[in-house]
Amino acid sequence: MKKYLCYLLAGCLFTACQNSGSKTGHAEWQYLFNGKDLNDWIVKIHHHETGDNYGQTFRVQDSMLLVRYDQYDHFNEQFGHIYYKTPFSRYHLKFEYRFTGKWRQDAPGYTILNSGVMYHSQDPRTMPKEQDWPISVEMQLLGGLDDGQPRPTGNMCSPGTHVVYEGKLDQRHCIDSHSKTYRGDQWVKAELIVYGDSLVQHIINGDTVLQYSQPQIGGAVVNRYDSTQKIDGKILSSGYIAFQSEGQPIDFKNIMIKDLSK
Repeated sequence: MKKYLCYLLAGCLFTACQNSGSKTGHAEWQYLFNGKDLNDWIVKIHHHETGDNYGQTFRVQDSMLLVRYDQYDHFNEQFGHIYYKTPFSRYHLKFEYRFTGKWRQDAPGYTILNSGVMYHSQDPRTMPKEQDWPISVEMQLLGGLDDGQPRPTGNMCSPGTHVVYEGKLDQRHCIDSHSKTYRGDQWVKAELIVYGDSLVQHIINGDTVLQYSQPQIGGAVVNRYDSTQKIDGKILSSGYIAFQSEGQPIDFKNIMIKDLSK
C-alpha cells in the first residue's frame, strides 16, 4: 500500500510539474497581432505618407491579417509594409502564411507569389514619402511557380543591408535557403529567431533552412531615403518587424512573439 501511495504521489507531482511548465511556456508567447484590428501597427506604402493605409491594403478578416489590392487602380510600385509599433532586439517570431488570389499583373514580375517579413527595420516614421523599401533585413516568402522548378522559401533579402554568411560578409541582395518548395494556397509555418546583432535563424515547417549573423547597414536596393538613416557599416542589433505587400495577395495568421531579451 505504501509503495502504491508513493507511486501515486510521484505521478501527481510529475503531472503537476508538466502542467506548470506548460503554462509557463505558454505565457512566454504573446500575440503580436490580436486578430481584431490594426491599432498596434503602422503602415508605410511607397508614394504615400507614413500612416496612410492606401486602398485598405492591410486589413483584418476572420482573425487574419490580409494583404489585398482590389482598391488599386494601378499598382505603380506601391510596395507596402505594416510595422508593429515597438522595436525588438532578441526574439523568436512565428506565424503562418498562405498565398491566395491573383497576383497584380501590373506589379514587377519578380513579385508573383512573393512576400516577406522585414526585421531590424528602420522606424517607418523616418522614411520619406518616396522611399521604396525600408532599410532592413527580410525573411523572404516565396511560393512555387507553375514551371515545376524548385523555389525555396524562407530566404534572406537585404534592402540597404548586408549579413555575414558562412563566415564572410555577403553582399548579395538575396541568399536562398534550402527549404522545400511549397505550391498552391497551403498554409506554411514560418519562424524567425533573432539574437540581436549575432545569430539569425530562418525556420520553415520546423526545419532550420538558413542561418547567418551580424546584420548591418550597407549596399543598394533602397532608394530616396534620408541619408542620416543609412550609415553603412552600422551593425543592427534591433529594429521594427514589418509584414510586406508587393503585388501578391497573402494571408497571415497566428503571429506570435517570444521576447528573448530577458
